Amino acid sequence: MFDDFLNENVFAVVGATSKTEKYGYKIYKHLKNIGKKVYPIHPALKDIEGDKVYKSLSDIPDKIGVVDIVVPPQVTEKVLEECKELGIYKVWMQPGAESDKAIEYCKTNNIQYIANACVMIELP
Repeated sequence: MFDDFLNENVFAVVGATSKTEKYGYKIYKHLKNIGKKVYPIHPALKDIEGDKVYKSLSDIPDKIGVVDIVVPPQVTEKVLEECKELGIYKVWMQPGAESDKAIEYCKTNNIQYIANACVMIELP
């Protein structure tokens, strides 16, 4: 399962932040550092270290391979609906972002998902 996600080159990080101590920042930077094209998503930020931040997935001008989610479960559930609308079928729910409802939504809507695994560990 991880290989399908590893082979993607374009990621969006929902919950990316400029706060360096937060996982939303660490994950965003990690994906960039391993050579992935990464779009940060945060409704209240304009940039992270000079990189443009997008308010939502629908604002991204590129085809997204994987959405990495680093937000509370109730936000994750809304993000999954947006993924389905946009035809994005690979999501990575960071530990703490998943819920039973989110996992069920993925299964019902044929969205490949990873939950309870950290992208920083699985994509060294």
